[in-house]
Amino acid sequence: MHVLSTLILCSAGLALAYEVPANLQEIYKSHKAAKCDNLLAKGFSDGGKGTDMGYCGDIDGAIFLHSTSKGGAYADMDVDCDGANNSEGGCSNDPSGLGVTAFQDEVKHFGIKDLDANIHPYVVFGNEEHEPSFMPDKHGMEHLSVMAIVCGGQLHYGIWGDTNGGTSTGEASISLAKLCFPKEDITGDSGHSENDVLYIGFTGKSAVPGSKADWKAKDSKTFENSIKSLGDKLVAGLGSAGSKSSV
Repeated sequence: MHVLSTLILCSAGLALAYEVPANLQEIYKSHKAAKCDNLLAKGFSDGGKGTDMGYCGDIDGAIFLHSTSKGGAYADMDVDCDGANNSEGGCSNDPSGLGVTAFQDEVKHFGIKDLDANIHPYVVFGNEEHEPSFMPDKHGMEHLSVMAIVCGGQLHYGIWGDTNGGTSTGEASISLAKLCFPKEDITGDSGHSENDVLYIGFTGKSAVPGSKADWKAKDSKTFENSIKSLGDKLVAGLGSAGSKSSV
């Protein structure tokens, strides 16, 4: 029955994770330990561990999180529970969850009160209110646009759904964290601590799924599958030009 259930899920397009395509594998490997040449902003923290995180623009048409320290690194994945039902499910022990996300007014146009961290796989991207600050929309990213996340050796898709009021980076909704690391003990107060997560945001209006996304989905995989075709197109558009080794 377990095998049959797995086959049914896969045939319905509900595979638990997506394979990282060759071009993105090359980008991930070549940038991980490299220096960011087009540093858009620096001085941010990684879960309170120093101030060596920055936003990098080395990949054409994209923005990603990267360490500014010698040797480089990507980000970790802290858990965010902001938005609707912020104390439900695995978010019940979140000490800092807020009842609203940054783009609540915009997501209401799709018939929901706000993003639900337990359902919508979103990334907290951008830092405002404090210095240093960085807002991706000033560099071409659109609110509620699709993002690609390489985590746990797999590829997942989410949306740019929230911003951080402080200097922390590397944060995602609990539903995205559970998709990325299903074997880890992910809760509202416990995320993934290794600096091996690549968050890629795409610039331009073509990255916005709009009404094509299933905002009223009842689970994270259903929502993710509704933005997968757009995510695949955006990742394929990175080509090999984003690879340091191809320059």
